Amino acid sequence: MSTVDEIKEAIQINKKRLAQELQESKELVFLIKKSITTNLTDEEKAKVKEQTIDICKAIPAFTVFMLPGGALLLPLLIKLIPDILPSAFRVDGEDIIEKK
Repeated sequence: MSTVDEIKEAIQINKKRLAQELQESKELVFLIKKSITTNLTDEEKAKVKEQTIDICKAIPAFTVFMLPGGALLLPLLIKLIPDILPSAFRVDGEDIIEKK
């Protein structure tokens, strides 16, 4: 496989991961709105907690990426601190491709 093909595949995988993370964030907004009028179940509270943590993880990863040389530094940080990425980005790329 050529480098161009590998880049295209990586873009497609990450596009699907971003879409998954956005979908989960929409669910978070729905649950927060729901919590205003009713009490959430324990399962819903767990989802809110998980998604809030994912959003908090995405901000530092994005910040590192935006730094000069961040595109080189972020993969190194991911190797050292694998939990720095939101949950949608920790799934193997093959799993994302299969979910098409």
